[in-house]
Amino acid sequence: MLSEDRKLPYYIQLYDYFKKEILGGALPAGTRLPSIRALAGQLNISATPVELAYQQLVSEGFIASRPRSGYAVQPMHMLSGRAAAEDVEASRKSLPAPPITPRDPQHYLYDFHISKNDFSLFPRKIWRSLFQEQLANPDLLQYGDPQGEPALRGSIAAHLRQFRGLRCTPEQVVIGGDQHLLCTLLCHILPGSNRRLGIEDPGYHLLPAAFARNSYEIIPVQLQEDGLDIELLRASGAGAVYISPSHQFPCGMIMSIAKRHALLDWARVTGGYIIEDDYDGEFRYHGRPVPSLQGLMENSRVIYMGSFAQSVAPAFCVHYMVLPEELLPAYRNLARELYLEHSASRLNQIALHYFMERGHFARHLRRMRLLYQKKHDALLQAIQLYFGEQAAIRGQGAGFHLLLRLNREGDARLLADTAAAAGIRVTPMSYTWWGQSGAEAHRNGAPEFILGFGAIPEERIGEGIRRLAEVWLG
Repeated sequence: MLSEDRKLPYYIQLYDYFKKEILGGALPAGTRLPSIRALAGQLNISATPVELAYQQLVSEGFIASRPRSGYAVQPMHMLSGRAAAEDVEASRKSLPAPPITPRDPQHYLYDFHISKNDFSLFPRKIWRSLFQEQLANPDLLQYGDPQGEPALRGSIAAHLRQFRGLRCTPEQVVIGGDQHLLCTLLCHILPGSNRRLGIEDPGYHLLPAAFARNSYEIIPVQLQEDGLDIELLRASGAGAVYISPSHQFPCGMIMSIAKRHALLDWARVTGGYIIEDDYDGEFRYHGRPVPSLQGLMENSRVIYMGSFAQSVAPAFCVHYMVLPEELLPAYRNLARELYLEHSASRLNQIALHYFMERGHFARHLRRMRLLYQKKHDALLQAIQLYFGEQAAIRGQGAGFHLLLRLNREGDARLLADTAAAAGIRVTPMSYTWWGQSGAEAHRNGAPEFILGFGAIPEERIGEGIRRLAEVWLG
């Protein structure tokens, strides 16, 4: 029933065995299966793999759980030989994909969500007071500046100059209610007829998807150990490139200084633009923060994109980009042509301005860095303790996630699905590849997963990883 070949975890072997036996007729309808405890004892393994295999068989209708009677085979048509094997393989390929988006509503006891935040330290009283101050100003209920409130743009520019090393003024900051809106504005204001966008592959898909919707050709460019392959970018003929140089998503590498200068030189020589996504640049846990690419050169052709979704809260819907001065006339013309209005709440914008101006934001960032650093370190220690040499880690040291790769072949989607059945959310990395070919190539190798640590309580991290190791390693 079980093979010593550990390329397949025990629960998958059990799942395959019982399914083949049922489909082939060896286990007819009504046959009672051994109890979870009894079968685990016979096989000298823990009960968890047996329970997971049974749960999957129940969910597919092969067996049913009967009160006080255990598990029994359900009636079904009999298949034999080759047909049974083909049905098993087809069924495994059609297993439901694990939840991979931030909007999945399912509750998990051990939730390693890739983009949730911890609000246990959010300064609610301070924010409530600041917001109520703005409600007393009736002018803020009117239409606002479509580029964003001047006061907040000033606070953002000052913060970016001091803490992220940018060279910018408030006039270069454009505030938007969501990332897609800012991406769409970029599609309209980038000059020239070259509508080809180079992207990191794997990477974050929101911006390239928005560009693709606006008739841009998306050109995936593979990564090297220190970031995007600049030679491949040069050969691609792209007119713009989208990167996350300070902590690449999802792989976590930092772009080397030599490569940063080579990228800036590419933009200068070709007339192209660099879109720098600094989604988590303020959260580095060991060593000094990595300065932005934008600040390395005066009047650089870099469009810097940032957000308060991670540093404050996504519900406030305050995102922004810093445009090169040469793109400001195109933005202003577009704003007049489309009669643009503010897309982020004026009340939230002004409250956020005072939150920054009065020092609350800087204090909040310091507290959140310490909180996330503790979770980051706890996750690293737990993986090393419970997985040991059977897994590898990369992408650690910053942000809100790291990558866990099992040192054997396996189906990442099935592994994530069985983890979900045990109450553990993990996300296969395969969805971050652009295009089917990249995702398939990744799936055929060692399975790799994104484990977020932002929202999970620190005291659940160790137990969650222990159970994950038990589920996957048997």
